[in-house]
Amino acid sequence: MSSHISNERPAPDKVLTDIADYALRYEVSSELAYTTARYCLLDTLGCGLEALEYPACTKLLGPIVPGTVVPHGARVPGTSYQLDPVQAAFNIGAMIRWLDFNDTWLAAEWGHPSDNLGGILATADWLSRTGLADGRAPLQMRQVLTAMIKAHEIQGCIALENSFNKVGLDHVVLVKVASTAVVCQLLGLTSEQTINAISLAWVDGQSLRTYRHAPNTGSRKSWAAGDATSRAVRLALMARAGEMGYPSALTAKTWGFYDVSFRGQEFKFQRPYGNYVMENVLFKISFPAEFHAQTAVEAAMTLHGRLKQMGRTAEEIRAITIRTHEACLRIIDKKGPLANPADRDHCVQYMIAIPLLLGRLTAADYEDAIAADPRIDGLRAKVTCVEEPRFTADYHDPEKRSIANSLHVELNDGTVLEETVEYPIGHKRRREEGMPLLIEKFKTNLRRRYTEAQQQRILDVSLDHARLASMPVNEYVDLYVL
Repeated sequence: MSSHISNERPAPDKVLTDIADYALRYEVSSELAYTTARYCLLDTLGCGLEALEYPACTKLLGPIVPGTVVPHGARVPGTSYQLDPVQAAFNIGAMIRWLDFNDTWLAAEWGHPSDNLGGILATADWLSRTGLADGRAPLQMRQVLTAMIKAHEIQGCIALENSFNKVGLDHVVLVKVASTAVVCQLLGLTSEQTINAISLAWVDGQSLRTYRHAPNTGSRKSWAAGDATSRAVRLALMARAGEMGYPSALTAKTWGFYDVSFRGQEFKFQRPYGNYVMENVLFKISFPAEFHAQTAVEAAMTLHGRLKQMGRTAEEIRAITIRTHEACLRIIDKKGPLANPADRDHCVQYMIAIPLLLGRLTAADYEDAIAADPRIDGLRAKVTCVEEPRFTADYHDPEKRSIANSLHVELNDGTVLEETVEYPIGHKRRREEGMPLLIEKFKTNLRRRYTEAQQQRILDVSLDHARLASMPVNEYVDLYVL
């Protein structure tokens, strides 16, 4: 006996239409969101510039076919590359994410909303250059900031109540979806075309988290977001060309995303799309460390200073207990050998051992030369992580969103030192303290690539909100070209 399955095309899933409506029609009016987006733009580009010092990153950059230059193509900051927008998005996205130093959003799902800048900036720059070549006006940087706010909101609001990591999927699926939606808006697509493109993003096979976890942690976690944001540009361009979509990409029985990849669960939403995520985003200012360890590293730095004042050293430590939140235990609590830099920057024991021993934590401290110091693994072996239920509750509280860690250090003679940090310096509650340091971080990253004169040209525009917002995208990107 055959079972009848209706072939009537359904209306698009509400999740798809809500994303499209927000991307195409929502008017951002929050000055706080725009101010934070400018800080985010500068920090994100700075992170990309620092990544250019690492051959493991730069070997993946440039055109797919060496020597290819795309007329009126998008430029890649910090380089001389001029590429098609899909490949440019990959380049920019990979640079941004390489050192795990750009912004963060923590909820049921984790992620880095500024990863979307790869697709946003590449598309806006390409549209501006091709528009000028055809006699049309270029896009302005305010449109880039608007797209950033919206991409942050789409990725972050879905992440609030929906855990992709618990079903084994990587958070870059949200980069793909958010980038697709806002790139469609930049391209001027219709509502139908945008829904088609978003459905294509959900229908795509999604990345497994395998490359983020033992025993397979590796460098794909550093370019996965570049891959996702570039795929978003590709899908948006296909929709612009008239490629069809799949209206029940999420809800289709048996074959839809919910049944195939989300254990039959539908997405839950805590709030409508607005400006919440950009206004509350977390910046990594002081340390290139997985964000669940930021406060632990800050506490370790403080304890290093105390040890130094006492005339003691980390080599006198007998035991360390880290009281932490559940997400930290799930992601970065690691024992045993660490195979590579990508493994080390996702190990809380390693990330506190370096500051306790050396009084610092930089991107270079994850490289093999530093990791060879036997004192690091010796100290790692003395660390025990335990969950503090209050920290977990405050982590999920939308009014707090803390990322607390507390270090209890016992020395060989019985001396005990303790330090607790609930909110990292990049948290909204510490904006006044953090933003001057974020600008200094940006200036440091500019010095890595540019002459003093070029640094100053970039700073003159970047630190003037009104001037930046009204500047043509291609002119701003040109400030970063070598």
